[in-house]
Amino acid sequence: MKTAYSVVAENTFRTGLLMIVFLGLVFGLGWIFSYLFENKAIFYGAVIFGVLINLLSLLWGDKMVLALTGAKEIKKEDLPEVYRLVENLAITAGLSQTPKVYLINSAALNAFATGKSPRDSVVVLTTGIIEKLNKEELEGVIAHELSHIKNYDIRVMMIATILAGIIAIMADIFLRMSFWGGRDEERGNGLFFLIGFILALLAPLFAQLIVLAISRKREFMADASGALLTRNPEGLANALEKISISNIPLNTSPATAHLFIVNPFKNKKGLISWLGNIFSTHPPIEERIKTLKSMIL
Repeated sequence: MKTAYSVVAENTFRTGLLMIVFLGLVFGLGWIFSYLFENKAIFYGAVIFGVLINLLSLLWGDKMVLALTGAKEIKKEDLPEVYRLVENLAITAGLSQTPKVYLINSAALNAFATGKSPRDSVVVLTTGIIEKLNKEELEGVIAHELSHIKNYDIRVMMIATILAGIIAIMADIFLRMSFWGGRDEERGNGLFFLIGFILALLAPLFAQLIVLAISRKREFMADASGALLTRNPEGLANALEKISISNIPLNTSPATAHLFIVNPFKNKKGLISWLGNIFSTHPPIEERIKTLKSMIL
């Protein structure tokens, strides 16, 4: 059985591995296109860019995530009851510092946590989830997010969000470059050019698979840890039930979908729905509810 220390150690390892894989993707794309365009500066630029983005995502990734979701910080006097819930649960969870509270002005029912570590973490709630859930249900949601904070899930998923988004942007740039030319195909470059094109096309897909691989299991773990924290699995289960029947989508970037307690694109239609759901980053909500209701504390 995993302890809190082993979970933190595992997440620290995954963070480092994620950054290494990202550098490999960036360097690989840079080398391929520097060859195609006979310009070594592209590869050197990719190396510098990859290293800088890794550092920036580690240092300021939480601010980037908050900007992507449109979340705004609120003070204790703005929502004293919500702040008290966060403070009390943070003490119960053994966190050294109470996370800041941010608000997304949306009627959608959702929440997430982010930050580099528990010392500078943030809990983000929508106005809809505060208005629609009762105290026990909201307590369950907050406990779920605090579990992500305590287990250092927030750092892994924060970096995954930024790096996956950057990979998608880089791939788009390289694909656009490929349409404007490269080395002459008559000089035997046709096949290599095709391979480079395909790799650039698949890079965002690969990045999304990485996010998927590290996110699903964490939701089950945070559900269980949150239930243990409140000693009330019914509270979180009921909250998930209310969230699951809500038909109000959340207007946010598809790159941040895996951060939320439930997929924010589950009720959207069209292209955005396809982008958000091409790979589900969350386990089935019905399965999560069933697991919570079967818990005996």
